[in-house]
Amino acid sequence: MIDLEFIERLIAAFDDSSVDSLEIERGGTRVRLAKTPPQNAAPMTIAAPAAAPVAAHAPAPVAAPVADAPPPADTSAAPASNLIDVTSPMVGTFYRAPAPDAPSYVDIGSKVTPGDTLCIIEAMKLMNELECEVSGTIAEICVENAQPVEFGQVLFRVDPS
Repeated sequence: MIDLEFIERLIAAFDDSSVDSLEIERGGTRVRLAKTPPQNAAPMTIAAPAAAPVAAHAPAPVAAPVADAPPPADTSAAPASNLIDVTSPMVGTFYRAPAPDAPSYVDIGSKVTPGDTLCIIEAMKLMNELECEVSGTIAEICVENAQPVEFGQVLFRVDPS
C-alpha cells in the first residue's frame, strides 16, 4: 500500500518535472497523475482497496486563455455590508436537496440556525452535508442546483438580523 507521505512527495516531484503523465502501482494500489487530462477523464485517478482509502491532492489543470473569449462573470460580487457569506469548503457539485425529488434544504427567506443543513456538496462520489454556522435568514442562493463549485466560492448569503 502507498502511504500519504509518498503520494505527497510524488506529487511535488511530478509538479517540478517536465513529465506530463505518470502511473505507479505498488502493493495493489495504483496512482495516476496527469498534467493534461484525457478528454473524458478526471485529471487523477486513485484505485485502492476498499478497506484502505487514500487521499491525494493534485493541481487543477489550467486552461490557456482564449484571445476572443468574453471575461468570466464575477460570481463573488461584494455582498451587502450586513450579509454573511457561506462559502464552499471543497471543490465538488452543489445540490440543494438530498434527492432530485426532495424539497430543498433551504430557500430564500428560510430561517437558519447553527447546525442546520444548507446543501450537499458531492466530492469524489461522497455526499458532504454543509451545515450552517450562523443564525439568520437566507438572503441569497448564489449557485444553481447541480452546478460545480470551487473551494471558497460563495454559495449562500445569510442576513444575521
